[in-house]
Amino acid sequence: MRSLLLKTLPILLLIGIRGLSIAQSPKPANGVNGTLTDDAGKPMEYATISLVKLPDSIVVKGTLTNEAGIYNLGITASGNYLVKATSVGYAQAVSLPFTISDPQSGFSIPVITMHSAGNSLNTVVITASKPLIEHKTDMTVMNIANSVLATGNNALEILARAPGVTLDQDDNIRLRGKKGVTVMINGKLTYLSSAQLATLLKSTDGTTIQSIEIITNPSAKYDASGSSGIINIRLKKSNQSGTNGSFITGVGYGNSWKDNQTLSLNHKDGDLNVYGSFSHYDGKYDHHLLINRTVADSLGGKTYFNQVSSSPATIHNNSYRVGADYDITSTNTAGFMVNGYFDKVYEDDASLTNIGSSPGELDSYLNTLSRINNSYDNFAVNLNDRLKLDTLGQSLAVDLDYSRFNNGQDAYHHTYYYEAEGSTMIPPAFLLQQSPSVIIIHTAKADYTLPLNKTLKFETGVKYSDVKTDNNLAAQQQVNGSYLNDSTLTNHFIYTEKIGAGYVNLSKSFKNTSVEIGLRGEYTSSTGDLVTDNDVVKRHYFDLFPSLFVNHTLNDKNEVGFSFSRRIDRPDYDDLNPFVYYLDQYTYSKGNPFLNPQYTNSFELSYTYNKTINASFSYSHTSDLMTTVLLTDPLSEATYQTKINLQAENAYTINVNAPFTLTDWWNINVDANGFYTGFKSDTLLGASYNKGKIAYQAKLMQTFQLAKGYKAELISSYFSSLYDGIYLVSSNYSTDAGVSHSFAGNRANIKLAMSDVFNTLKDHFVTDYQVNDIAVSQKRETRITRLTFTYNFGNSKIKPHEHTTGADDLSGRVKGNN
Repeated sequence: MRSLLLKTLPILLLIGIRGLSIAQSPKPANGVNGTLTDDAGKPMEYATISLVKLPDSIVVKGTLTNEAGIYNLGITASGNYLVKATSVGYAQAVSLPFTISDPQSGFSIPVITMHSAGNSLNTVVITASKPLIEHKTDMTVMNIANSVLATGNNALEILARAPGVTLDQDDNIRLRGKKGVTVMINGKLTYLSSAQLATLLKSTDGTTIQSIEIITNPSAKYDASGSSGIINIRLKKSNQSGTNGSFITGVGYGNSWKDNQTLSLNHKDGDLNVYGSFSHYDGKYDHHLLINRTVADSLGGKTYFNQVSSSPATIHNNSYRVGADYDITSTNTAGFMVNGYFDKVYEDDASLTNIGSSPGELDSYLNTLSRINNSYDNFAVNLNDRLKLDTLGQSLAVDLDYSRFNNGQDAYHHTYYYEAEGSTMIPPAFLLQQSPSVIIIHTAKADYTLPLNKTLKFETGVKYSDVKTDNNLAAQQQVNGSYLNDSTLTNHFIYTEKIGAGYVNLSKSFKNTSVEIGLRGEYTSSTGDLVTDNDVVKRHYFDLFPSLFVNHTLNDKNEVGFSFSRRIDRPDYDDLNPFVYYLDQYTYSKGNPFLNPQYTNSFELSYTYNKTINASFSYSHTSDLMTTVLLTDPLSEATYQTKINLQAENAYTINVNAPFTLTDWWNINVDANGFYTGFKSDTLLGASYNKGKIAYQAKLMQTFQLAKGYKAELISSYFSSLYDGIYLVSSNYSTDAGVSHSFAGNRANIKLAMSDVFNTLKDHFVTDYQVNDIAVSQKRETRITRLTFTYNFGNSKIKPHEHTTGADDLSGRVKGNN
């Protein structure tokens, strides 16, 4: 019955919403509002609107028109004004002067028509460049489109340069020092996290990225997953009519060669817009790992392990995106998008482990040689419909999504055992582990927006997702030259999860204050079935996630804000999978089917000066914190990696972000975070744990406008040591640099960039809690020089009208096998 209700609820709500929209009459908007059209009477999308105060001609407000050509400018002072409109390819247009006597009353401007500039574009050159870092009311935006450092880098490498963002040793993403980040692409949650998310982002060419949006405290209309915030990666989309596109090719070198190519095409003809892109990447990366650990047995004796590994990986990434939008009517647009990737990753690992009964003493050693073949395939389809119910913002959006992931791994481990003098101790062990995994995701959602009056807006929506992941682990030991099944290591795990969600959001504008309050409800039903052992874990739970946002304008240059939200992070599917993946008899990993979701309450106070300098103080409390641990088994003396729940995490953060213009050619942006993160558990491994540490991070981003057509960027980062659960992570720092040159009428661009110029990026962490005494160091290939060439071809005329589709909010926790 509950399943039927969850499936029919979206349909019932849509029927009710449509009836409400018909009965609702449009209401006038507050402030100065109006409509902008072109010569043919069609709406002008995303044109720049400026409110000019008379008689001194000072621009006091600015905004962009929406998809219907509508704009709204809030006014806080009475006086005489006029509205000015500008757009590339069109002559400037202005309204007649008007007088505002009551700033709280709405004022409508007659329709403004913009005329094509025609040949005047040959004599007038308009140059505009967005800053690398932009701050908006609800997010921070990093504009990548024209950045030099997008050169040859993939999305994961670029993400690591974003304000407040860091990557740990396993490519897990942190925001302001905290894990639990939800990543979206084009507004669509990726259903990926951890290793699988890293695979997707590594498959995404950085030159296809338009911007990165960082939302530290999302509202109720977003999925509740992501305890430390949401990162949305916006991909480029053409705003040109006719047929056009771009070709990108690049080469890089660190310890070996890498190359990348991307082809993007777009065709706009009348009401139809068709687009597509394909990216390919080849590269080889070095990876060196050192693990020192001390294992105490049940009698107090100690064994010392010193493990050195080299794991070079050869990567072949391919990703694609094809879609179309069609304007069925002037108010209804339907579209579809197909996207995916097919990747191969080959690892050749060589690991030497020295074993002794005292430090520096060698009693025996083992040598493990591994060949790991990984494959990652994804196919996803989105169908969407956008309906504009009036010209004042009433709208309905519906999305249907299907995704399928096929992941596979064949891992060959050959382990040889030796006495200290080099003689063979026992026969070698040859292990083959094959672990295919299939994940299928179905999602449906609808979002409705209704302006109730000029200062009050209502939003609501529903979503239903159905996920099934089917994992097999076939383990075989070689006996007399033949591989035979090892039933003790073979498993079959099926996990299903259904989430039904709905939200309501209400926003109200007062004279100098805006308030938004929201509530989201999510019902989760999950089943983890370890088929081999007939062990089933079922969960059913319902949660409410409130949110509150208050923003107050003190005066023209000072704003303050407060926000609160409650969020959840559910376990990654592989973290629940109890399979044991062996590297050798002393090193393995396994999942935890009893892992609980974590919940976070976040509070934030913010201050903005002159729309540019931003400061904030935030506090968050997370219960049942999911954290990765390395544990030791006293009986087998093996070290294994798994995830457990800590009782709580408390985090206090101060963030300051400020841009500065030093000269007309030199701009800098400073992003600094100071935070204290404390971890607590009364029953961790049979004892209490309570540790925390003050830490800080800083990024200095500099852009230089050199000679005509030349641009340079320099990014320097520092991260102090910090606690991550039971680990103490060491400090880190790096510098990236790049220069670009545009030519051939700005159709062509060549970029040269180097990441980690001084080759300082490395990972080191230690833990000595209870019987654990482990130190891990690893160095990846991070200093890479890249040269990239871009050429834009086809029609370069800006089209007067283009529909930009929205995308679904999906949540994802698929994890790969690499």
